[in-house]
Amino acid sequence: MLLVTINRHGLVSVITVNNPPVNALSQGVREGLLARLQEANSDPETKSILITCAGRTFIAGADIREFDKPPEAPHLPDVVSAIEASEKLVLAAICGNALGGGLEVALGCHYRIAAIDAVVGLPEVKLGLLPGASGTQRLPRLSGAQKALDMILSGNPLSAVEALKVGIIDKIVNTDELQAAAIAYAEELIVAGPRRICDMNAPQPNPTLFDNTRKKIAVKTRGLISPEKIIRCVELSTQIDFEQGCKREREFFLECKASSQSSGLRHAFFAERAASKVPGISKKSLVREINSVAVIGAGTMGSGIAYSCLNAGCELTLLDNSDQSLERGRKMIRNLYKVGVDRGKISKVQMENGLSRFKISKNYDELNNVDLVIEAVFENLSVKKEVFGKIDVTCKKGTILATNTSSLDIDEIASATKRPEDVIGLHFFSPAHIMRLLEIVRGTKTSNEVIASSLALAKRLGKIGVVVGNCFGFVGNRMLYSYGRENQRLLLEGAPPEYIDRVLYDWGMAMGPNAVGDLAGLDVGYKVRQERADLPNDPTFYRIADMLVEQKRYGQKTGKGMYNYEQGSRVPVTDAQVQEMIRIEAKRLGIKQRQISEQEIIERCIYGLIAEGMRILQDGVAIRASDIDVIWINGYGFPRYRGGPMCYANFIGTDKICAAISKFKKRPGLDYWNVPTLLKK
Repeated sequence: MLLVTINRHGLVSVITVNNPPVNALSQGVREGLLARLQEANSDPETKSILITCAGRTFIAGADIREFDKPPEAPHLPDVVSAIEASEKLVLAAICGNALGGGLEVALGCHYRIAAIDAVVGLPEVKLGLLPGASGTQRLPRLSGAQKALDMILSGNPLSAVEALKVGIIDKIVNTDELQAAAIAYAEELIVAGPRRICDMNAPQPNPTLFDNTRKKIAVKTRGLISPEKIIRCVELSTQIDFEQGCKREREFFLECKASSQSSGLRHAFFAERAASKVPGISKKSLVREINSVAVIGAGTMGSGIAYSCLNAGCELTLLDNSDQSLERGRKMIRNLYKVGVDRGKISKVQMENGLSRFKISKNYDELNNVDLVIEAVFENLSVKKEVFGKIDVTCKKGTILATNTSSLDIDEIASATKRPEDVIGLHFFSPAHIMRLLEIVRGTKTSNEVIASSLALAKRLGKIGVVVGNCFGFVGNRMLYSYGRENQRLLLEGAPPEYIDRVLYDWGMAMGPNAVGDLAGLDVGYKVRQERADLPNDPTFYRIADMLVEQKRYGQKTGKGMYNYEQGSRVPVTDAQVQEMIRIEAKRLGIKQRQISEQEIIERCIYGLIAEGMRILQDGVAIRASDIDVIWINGYGFPRYRGGPMCYANFIGTDKICAAISKFKKRPGLDYWNVPTLLKK
């Protein structure tokens, strides 16, 4: 099959890209575009050229599978330049998505017509890149520097209507009229002839625009190299000529492409898509219809889960045994809707529609006809088993029975029912209506149908579902214990909590471990540890966290935890009493305090994650290493540009990690460090 074809319609030669599913700019497509363009320019009967795409989308970007291969000519910048240099007028007809290199191809054309529901964008920043085929030089010349910066730095697409307003698109038409309208427009423009963006000057922006933009995005893009290079490229578009600007853009693009950041971000991109591929589950797998959902437990987590399900169009019953909790849950859900309306995320009609599908109840009989129950009660095994015993006798045959437990044994919970094949873990992350991760925990007897249905639910909720096995803490929290254990030990060895937090934050984590503990509530982890019968025989294990809880210092909710918090503030303030408490406890345990380097903090905390991730793979709890990366990026604030802990291990080198673990093991009190067998292999 030819990837690019040409057919003449009167005076217009129509070049069509046909590279399903998204018409990506593979080497074959680039080569085909050049060949067909030359053919059209050589045809004396052709007076104008139309570039369009088969299927439901325009070119949706580069073929990123080619990124790690040696580049093959023709290169995209050369293709775009050739389109613009065409003697005959070239028009792009955009349907669906014109993204990344696709939009750059369209910008190389002399005019652009689009379907009314089309979108255009330059999302390269999400892969640690910048547009590398003149996008940073062409876009500002059409839209102005401000809009170009907004589009390229966010990576978010612009609707055809908005693109028309800012000059990126010249005309929009109804989707079903696009082909005919484009040919007519191409004929109409023959008289006008080519209009080349390279001949235009970018409008001069406010002199403070670029420095203000740098300040505005500093926190959000900390550690990333591509945003600054994007700003510089757009800045250059207003200062130097087009050819020089393209040369600098290409240099910056190649630097970004060669960076570990781009490799990490590309890994994360593919990892998230691979997560839905589960052995035994296929597109043909039976999926149960989920239209009505019950959430048991009207706390913060349960209410957040309920709101997510309402937003996905489900009928929702929120059940609790406390009138006070139910009223608090109802109020939270109403407030979440109000905030959504105030921020323009949803309309008032959507809010009213959602609330019309929402009810509260204290009666389990209300659940007898729901398709899915999600239990979100207190993290206690006996309490959860009691709940599952009730829903087992109440719910209809075929109802999926899910627990939101973050660490407890799914099989043990399922044993309270006579249908363990219908029981599954759906571990939402807080806040449940915002966090994208959903850990889907399969029990020993969980059916493939229930797993497939849970993956479909995750997609419907707009979340990334990752299927994992059943063990204490599953994947995310099992690894968190290794990370947290090292943090706790480092405190005793003399590293102040704010120092540990700063080092790991600067390294890229969304928050330091001590700030996270205070945010989540130190009492939550304490109660879980009280439930465990397999805690290590180590007096330093989470010792400081336990002492804080025993002093009723739970974190932000009590105004005191590892840090102090002024009323109404989430800003942590160092507490000298806590520092002294740590010093005294270290002395009691015989631990000599010392100065600890930033490198040691990073290695011990991050290598602890990696080592436990390796054991999880050994145990078969995770299907693949990249699933672990997806969980830690989307659930625990691991820097996306590092690709996740397992991807990061590849960047470092397993030999280096093994050597570091062996070194740690020789230190007093660190004999729990061991090199995982899989890491050795």
